[in-house]
Order: sequence, then C-alpha cells, then structure tokens
Amino acid sequence: MSNPEHFYIDGRWVPGEGSATLAVIDPSTEKAYAEIALGSVTDIDKAVMAARKAFAAFAGTSRHERMELLEAIIAEYEKRQDEMAEVISREMGAPINLARRAQAAAGREHLSQALAALRNYTFETHINNVLVTREPIGVCGFITPWNWPMNQIACKVGPALATGCTMVLKPSEVAPMSALLFSEIMHAAGVPAGVYNMVNGDGATAGDALSRHPEVDMVSFTGSTRAGILVAKAAADTVKRVHQELGGKSPNILLDDADFEQAVTRGVLGCFGNTGQSCNAPTRLLVPADRQAEVIEIAARVAATVSVGDPRSAQTTMGPVVSALQFERIQRLIEVGIAEGATLVAGGLGRPEGLETGYYVRPTIFADVDNQMSIARDEIFGPVLSILPYRSEEEAVAIANDTVYGLSSYVTSSDIERARGLARSIRAGMVHINGAPIDSAAPFGGYRQSGNGREGGVFGFEDFLEVKSIFGHGRS
Repeated sequence: MSNPEHFYIDGRWVPGEGSATLAVIDPSTEKAYAEIALGSVTDIDKAVMAARKAFAAFAGTSRHERMELLEAIIAEYEKRQDEMAEVISREMGAPINLARRAQAAAGREHLSQALAALRNYTFETHINNVLVTREPIGVCGFITPWNWPMNQIACKVGPALATGCTMVLKPSEVAPMSALLFSEIMHAAGVPAGVYNMVNGDGATAGDALSRHPEVDMVSFTGSTRAGILVAKAAADTVKRVHQELGGKSPNILLDDADFEQAVTRGVLGCFGNTGQSCNAPTRLLVPADRQAEVIEIAARVAATVSVGDPRSAQTTMGPVVSALQFERIQRLIEVGIAEGATLVAGGLGRPEGLETGYYVRPTIFADVDNQMSIARDEIFGPVLSILPYRSEEEAVAIANDTVYGLSSYVTSSDIERARGLARSIRAGMVHINGAPIDSAAPFGGYRQSGNGREGGVFGFEDFLEVKSIFGHGRS
C-alpha cells in the first residue's frame, strides 16, 4: 500500500492537517512495520463535508446504478482478497489460514449480501392512500474495530452504498492497514468522489469528532460497550441515529443428551478461534454438574491440540492477541480467576513455552466457575474459557441470562424440539443450535449492553433508511 500516511477524502489521497503519527505494531514480533497519520478534528470535518456534498447526487442514483457499483467493488475486492488476508494477518495476528478462509472472505461476503438484498428490496409500499417510502438517511460515520476489520467495514459500507448513503470511515488505529487497502479497492472500483471517505485516527480525537459532527446523520460503531457508551453520549447533542454492535459473554449450554465429545470440542475451539477476540465467542460453557469431570477431560485434551505460534505459518491455529494492552488485560483476568477460586484446567499466566516475543497467550480453561466470578461476567476478549456447572435446565437458562450482555448464545441437544424451546428462553440476539454457523443474510446483533440495531442482509439496511409517509399520494 502506498498511502499509509494519507487519508482518502473526496476521491483523492490527501495528507492530514496535523503532524501526529502512530506506529503500527506486528503483534507476533512486537515491532513496528508501518506508520500512519492520525486524523484531527479538521480532517474529520473535511471528510464529512465531502460526504455531505456528494450525498444529494448519490441518493438520487437508481437501484441499477448502485448494483453496478457494488458489482465493481466486489470485482476489485476479489483481485486483492489474498493480499487483504496477508494484511489482516500481520496487523492483528490472525493465523493466515483463518485470515484467508474467514477474515478476508467476510468482506466479500458482506458486499455480496448487500448486493443480493438490494436486488429485491422494497423501498416503497402503500397503506390506504398513503405512500410510505424509505429514503437514505444521509451522511454516515463508521467507527470499526480491529478484531474482524474487513467483516465490520464491509457490513457497514455495503448497506450504506446499497441504500444511497455517503460515508466517512474511521477504522481502528490498532489495525488500520486493511482499511487503507480497502480504500484503494474503492477508488479502483470507481466509487464517486465524496461517497466514501476514510480518515485514520484514534477514538478520543477522530472518533469523537465523527460522532459529534452535526453533518453526520447516523453513526455506526462496533467495539467495546465502554467505548460504545462514549459514542452514544457524543452523538446525543445532535440527536443522530446511533447503531451499536458491542460486547458479549455468550453462554454455550450443553444439555445432558448432547454428544459431549463433539460439543465440547466444538465449544473449546469456538472460544479459542481468532485467539478469543470475537464478540460472539462462546466463552461460558454451561454443563450438567454431574458431568463436569467428563467435560474437563475433553476440554483439556482439546486445548492441548491448539497450535499457538507465528500467524504466517500454515500449521498455526492460534496467533497472538492484538496488542500489549490486550495481553496485559487478559493476564490480569486470568490472575483474578485463579484468585477467585476457579479450577485451572489448562493454560494460565504467561506466554506459551518457546514463545518469548509476541503477544501470545496460553489457551486457558477454568472449571468450577461461579457466574458471579469476574471471569464469568467480564468480556475477556482472549482465549479464556469458563466451565460453569448447572443442576437443572431452568438453572442453565437463569445462568445464561444473568449477564449485562445479550449478543449470542449456543445450545446443543440431540432433541431438536428441546433445543428450540431452550433457544426461545435465552435473552440474546442470536442462538446457534447444534453448532449451526452464522448466516450473513440473517440479522446480527444483540440485546441489552450488546448494542442496538442489526447488521446483515435486508436487516442491515434498516439503520441506513428514514421512513417517510406521503399522505394523499394515491396508488397511481
């Protein structure tokens, strides 16, 4: 990439107004390999005003024109998808196989879903003599995270383009290189000037300025609940729409009729996937109390098979966490788990043997966890699994719902009707039955402090549209 110290504003690569820069760290080596410019309030203002200037014309484009644009973006993305995987792997530590199979692939998938949803989306309906029309909300501000960078950028940019909105993206400063590459893709695809803009920067300056800006009509944020609250407060003065996809502490309930070998294996590997840095990771494994010993044996055995190491190696199944800050937070919470009396089944404090450099965490499992312990309540965002015993199905549901979060959840049973009934009892935006994977056409989002609004497919369009009633319009 040729523009790490520039921003993409109004169809051009431009230098920032200030002099602040930030080193980009490879989490596997702890060494800087690039430097980005950090955007100022002035840079954000320029980007927002470029989006505002472009809005009227882009909002007036036809469905067909926006479909052609998305097709062009997808074509350019496919040309550089392998490069995108390598960039993501280096900036945030995902093993290269995961980066290719899921991280980079997610970007193309969300763009394709936006295109598919646009083909048949109903923008206008009639109620009696009233025309109800859905119109683009306007200028959108996007603040995206480092853990699934392309997934979260594409699931915002795709629907925004499909519905006729213009936008300003502020990606995570911890993993900014994928956003720079994505901006090159957008330029090569011929996105009209001002429709898509990108400014790198930190949350306290650039993110806050984007959230507060009076010319931003909607802000979509993905990240921690703590940061999401700050975004909502900053946006409140201008009464703009706020979409949030925040934290999670997802329960994974194994009923007594489940295939435990299969379900525990899936649960452990699901928790450790992406080094535990997924908001929907199944981090609380709820098991029948009289079978906890069996679960512990399986879980420990599975943890021992996890290959931690260089994310560029094809043999690696778990890379480093993203930063020194994240590493230290995970270490503190593992220490708290030990101090609170949970049984350490696997892993623990420090780096895995033989890995002295890099933000590597030992795949860690605790058993005998009480749901009031910190490791059961706090989003650790690392490869740390808590096993919680329950004594009845009702108690399992009560434990599952005893959280400030409500993003995702998991249920395993050999009786599908039993699993379906339990799924309806869980207060979360998503439930996976018997290991069913995510479907990107379905809504993604959560209850309570896991956020508001939904992403994915036609549901992902809703936050980008205003609803207008035209009375007396008639049907002709």
